[in-house]
Amino acid sequence: MSDSSEPQKNKSNKDKKFNPLGDFNRMGGSGKDQQLKMMRNIFIWIILFVTTITIYMFMHSSQKPVWPITYSQYQKLLNDNQIYSAVIKKSQLNDFDMQGELKQKVNIEIEGQLREVKTFTTKLGVLDTKTEEIWASKGIEWKYEEAESPLWNVLLSIAPWILIIGLYVFFMRRMQGAGGAKGIFSFGKSRAKLLTDGQSKVTFQDVAGADEAKYELEEIIEFLKDPARFQKLGGKIPKGVLLLGPPGTGKTLLARAVAGEANVPFYSISGADFVEMFVGVGASRVRDLFEQAKKSSPCLVFIDEIDAVGRHRGAGLGGGHDEREQTLNQLLVEMDGFEQNSGVIIIAATNRPDVLDPALLRAGRFDRQVVVDRPDVKGREGIFKVHTKTIPLGDDVNLEVLAKGTPGLAGADIANIVNEAALLGARRNSDKVTMYDFENAKDKVLMGIERKSMVISDKEKEMTSYHEMGHALIGKFLEDADPVHKVTIIPRGRALGMTSQLPLEDKHSFSRTYIETRIITLMAGRAAEKLIFDTLTTGAANDIERATLLARKMVCDWGMSEELGPVRYANTQEEVFLGREISQPRDHSENTAQAIDTAVRRILLTAYERAEFLLSDHIDMLHRLAKILLEREVLDGDELDMLIRGEELPPLSKQTLEALKSINIDGGSFADSAPHIVDKKDE
Repeated sequence: MSDSSEPQKNKSNKDKKFNPLGDFNRMGGSGKDQQLKMMRNIFIWIILFVTTITIYMFMHSSQKPVWPITYSQYQKLLNDNQIYSAVIKKSQLNDFDMQGELKQKVNIEIEGQLREVKTFTTKLGVLDTKTEEIWASKGIEWKYEEAESPLWNVLLSIAPWILIIGLYVFFMRRMQGAGGAKGIFSFGKSRAKLLTDGQSKVTFQDVAGADEAKYELEEIIEFLKDPARFQKLGGKIPKGVLLLGPPGTGKTLLARAVAGEANVPFYSISGADFVEMFVGVGASRVRDLFEQAKKSSPCLVFIDEIDAVGRHRGAGLGGGHDEREQTLNQLLVEMDGFEQNSGVIIIAATNRPDVLDPALLRAGRFDRQVVVDRPDVKGREGIFKVHTKTIPLGDDVNLEVLAKGTPGLAGADIANIVNEAALLGARRNSDKVTMYDFENAKDKVLMGIERKSMVISDKEKEMTSYHEMGHALIGKFLEDADPVHKVTIIPRGRALGMTSQLPLEDKHSFSRTYIETRIITLMAGRAAEKLIFDTLTTGAANDIERATLLARKMVCDWGMSEELGPVRYANTQEEVFLGREISQPRDHSENTAQAIDTAVRRILLTAYERAEFLLSDHIDMLHRLAKILLEREVLDGDELDMLIRGEELPPLSKQTLEALKSINIDGGSFADSAPHIVDKKDE
């Protein structure tokens, strides 16, 4: 019997150890803690009551004493003409209480002791006209008052104090954060949120495009669930995982997925929640966070945007104490100090790893640094699948084509494209989201929203058409150029027109030929304006800026100039908030600076001449395509290829036709209401 019960006991202890609901009891949700809290509140109210009674008794003890005397003593005082005034109060029993004041103090024996009496009280019994005549003859001033209940007097005396003390307790509890975590005395408390079972969960099934990061985090979760499997070979539990990557790549989403997958308590907090205007608050919150985490261990703590508190120390330009540095020091100690935080794993996310303190990045604090980079084409396709699960898609939607047409976009950008496509489909009163909606949404995200209401003169439109067609033709003529995705003269964002080029595949390194092709394409707009109109406009300002930046990087950063060779001449400037030198002296001579300027200018002029030469050789095509662009306002890559081959453009593209078919009109479809258009196009 004992042999069979022992494994069951161990199993229940193990289950209890990893029960995610156990953290609630450990954090103050147990019956014992509730009892202690109730006893503390009762004790506080007892102290307040005793204090109120003491104050009341003290106030009344300072008043003049009213001594009770007998009726015979009252008669003697009346006969001796020693009573100055009196107040007569009739009680509910029809007897009369007289409270009198003497002209001077008189020694009277009361309860066996001689007292100095100035104010007295006695019962008169029945009060008649004869008694009043005697008072008048003695010159006594008297008045009648209604007798009050003694209990009512006490309540009226205590009520103001009860009100004052109640208000004091109310405001003190508000300031101490009894109803929340934002009181004036709760600054040192951690604002970490504990994920509960009732909240909506995100799992690894909802994350795509970050397979390596998912693998690392899945291993952390497996370690928490079954540490013995990893420890049998001497392995130790990692103390921290740092997620690095550009904005929008899914770092916070991964942490939410870990919270959904892990069967352990999960705390989440932002790096900015540690730092406040009061000195010492940040360090106190760090201590409180780890105290809560230790009570719930094994557990996970997620710190989002850790660069807000983990920046490089020494940031103060003028020296002195820095509250943020004190917070960082406490965080460093808690993560790996004398006291070991066994079972507490930190997951942090940042898109600025270059500003983090080296002590924070070392092994033992963040044992693993996981790069969550922009997804490749397979990752983007997976992200499209995740975000379109609940969206009705048209038959022409091809997620693989969309993934290939969105190189360099992060997961947040793709989610935005899917959302914009769904909104555009709903705007058209369509029952499905078509490829037409996705293409428009992609153009809106990549190139900006269309500004169709902007008034542009015909002359300016014509110049914009030639400018953009210059970019597009050069993109078609040069082999190393990225394919032209779309060219438009509808103003988007701050541009009057735009030519979009998207690479066929993801590129991580660029050749000199490719960069020179990019510069030639950028210079083609200015070259077309000069060639056709023999004038220069400000429309090429952004093109020249981007081309100059590329040319200077070729010379100074990438060592691609023939004059200066493979030498780096870039002037690196440290960030101001790091507290280092704001700028560094130039590390080359004046002659070298002139040589750099000469090399940059040569690259730009050569590219301009190359673009002008290509356009002049195909000037007839430039005229024809610019006029078509002026009429249609938008041309995509396929339509541009048809025009270059000399073919005629159809009145509607396939994407536009599918979009028309999906529109609902009075309960029917567009194909039912206009079959002649659909049939003609299908033929």
